[in-house]
Amino acid sequence: MRIVPFPTFPLNWGTLSQRMTEKTTNIERRSPQRVPVRVPVKVRHEGGEHAGLTRDLSSSGIFLYSESKVKAGSKLELVIMLPPGLGLGPGGWTLCEASVVRVQESEGKGMGIAATLDRIELLPEIS
Repeated sequence: MRIVPFPTFPLNWGTLSQRMTEKTTNIERRSPQRVPVRVPVKVRHEGGEHAGLTRDLSSSGIFLYSESKVKAGSKLELVIMLPPGLGLGPGGWTLCEASVVRVQESEGKGMGIAATLDRIELLPEIS
């Protein structure tokens, strides 16, 4: 029978979780990187409709400015004209269902709204 010695831990072991947190707080938590894109967006929420402007977006999230009065956890319907070349398909009019993650005050631009994109549907072209 072989006896394995009990491991010894460094003296600063107790502060490891704190040090790990300090070093990882600046790491981007989103999977796909957001692309800075400014395009108009129509925001529908609880029967109301407001205009907005995107700041950035990815295949899984969006940050936009709007006058919509929303709270974290709210569900939104967004109509966006996506430009081609973003890696989100061919571009064009899209209908997105989104969940608000964060809302922040923004000087002169309405409310800043960060949301996850739960569903993205390319709308048909009208000829």
